[in-house]
Amino acid sequence: MEQYLEFLINHYLLTLAFIVVTYLLLRDLIENSFSKFEALSPLLAVTKMNSHQVFILDVRETGEYVKGHIEEAKNIPLGNLEEQIETLAPYKNKDVLVVCQSGTRTAAACKILIKAEFEKLLTLQGGMQSWEDNKLPVKTSNKNK
Repeated sequence: MEQYLEFLINHYLLTLAFIVVTYLLLRDLIENSFSKFEALSPLLAVTKMNSHQVFILDVRETGEYVKGHIEEAKNIPLGNLEEQIETLAPYKNKDVLVVCQSGTRTAAACKILIKAEFEKLLTLQGGMQSWEDNKLPVKTSNKNK
């Protein structure tokens, strides 16, 4: 026990870093366990889109969206989502697939949508990057849908 205490004292920065990383990992694990949205792989997302009517919300910036997006996806950048949430009201009780570039912005978007009482939220694991890696169809356009 003395050796552990001596190590902790001698390597306080390493110990502090370990505690912070452990805390962040546990917090992420707990948040994901109790999240009110489901993460789907690109192939499961396609299956869901083919079997149910799914509204696709792309929360990337307009420049990213124009370079390539999922067919029928509506683009509302994450920074503008709260302002434009009322335009999505017809989809509150429908399946909503939230998409971003790598999957990191979808959790923030889903939290905003949950506060606005959206019920059936889905996220695309790995985002558009994963979608394109799976060679799934991408539409390019020069205007926002």
